[in-house]
Amino acid sequence: MFSSPVGPALRVPRFAVLGVFFTNGVVIGTWVVRIPAIQQRLGLSEGLLGVALLGAAVGALVAMPLVGALVSRFGSRRVVGTTALLLSLSLVLPALAPSLFFLVPALVLIGASNGGLDVSMNAQAVAIEEGYGRPIMSSFHAAWSFGGLAGAALGGFLASHEVGPLPHFSAVAVLAAIAFFAAYGALLPSHADASEEGAPAFARPTRALLGLGVISFCVLLGEGAMGDWSAVYLDNTLRTGPGFAAAGYAAFSLAMAFGRLFGDKFTERLGPARLVRSCGALAAVGLGVALAAGQPLIALVGFACAGAGFSIVFPAALSAAGRTEGMAAGPALAAVSTTGYTGFLVGPPFIGFTAELTGLGGALYLVVALSVLIVLFAGAVKAGGGKTR
Repeated sequence: MFSSPVGPALRVPRFAVLGVFFTNGVVIGTWVVRIPAIQQRLGLSEGLLGVALLGAAVGALVAMPLVGALVSRFGSRRVVGTTALLLSLSLVLPALAPSLFFLVPALVLIGASNGGLDVSMNAQAVAIEEGYGRPIMSSFHAAWSFGGLAGAALGGFLASHEVGPLPHFSAVAVLAAIAFFAAYGALLPSHADASEEGAPAFARPTRALLGLGVISFCVLLGEGAMGDWSAVYLDNTLRTGPGFAAAGYAAFSLAMAFGRLFGDKFTERLGPARLVRSCGALAAVGLGVALAAGQPLIALVGFACAGAGFSIVFPAALSAAGRTEGMAAGPALAAVSTTGYTGFLVGPPFIGFTAELTGLGGALYLVVALSVLIVLFAGAVKAGGGKTR
């Protein structure tokens, strides 16, 4: 499947796309770590903050299929440039919003531009992987993960030194725009992944795409659950205290970042379907044992297993979507991404509702069950890759 030799001309575009992924991660990490400051400045309750954050999710889900059609029509390069610039500019808006009324549309714009950039930069990554003739998709998502960690670390440092969100966001927005502009000139040209005239602008719900959508829904729901509930589980359920509780998501994030860093080598050695199946099993067993044990240190190991297990599943699904037989990459990527981010959106609140009935420890077994589902649907990452290399 991955056999053709790489051309030297692809190395520069690859580094450019890695830069786009890393910078995107920095921007999102910057925003996420300063959400409490925005909440405090506007005096929002948790419920009103949830309404505002829903705007970002809605913006992303609306933009993704539309951007997939634009990528199909014009190629991903132009769309990357446009959405990256919009994301840089929109980062400042939440810090300027004087009330919830203005915060919601600001987050809709952030969500839409980030969702559009997600689809278009993954289309660039798929085209570059096609030229390389071997798995490299996981490396792009590793760059995003490390960018997110860098953005969050910098944001935490500035917040601890009482630097306000507006100067922080403004500086990151300028630097991100410069980084995106520098990368834009080295991206693959528009004709590299624009579809032929008459190709569908939206993806048909084929069996292969449905399987990839199920996998993406499961893994991003799990990621969202770990992001929102791992620290709460350690602090409130296991009574560890907030300091130890923060280590839960750190363990998950670091394991995911390093899993993606080495994911391409494992994909090449084991094949995507076997690796996704193994990763789903690792997440299910590791997290399941941790929840059953109910011990803080074992919980950290379990969260790390979930991070490592989830690390390459979504990149593998996107890579397979981009190779779907008879379909342009943009719409196929948009379909799988939209399905996945739906899980990211609905998962955390569903975990919360379930926790009211079963306790949080019981509710998190949903993530274990969905990890098992990843094992069962792992063959879709092989079935999706219908194009020969």
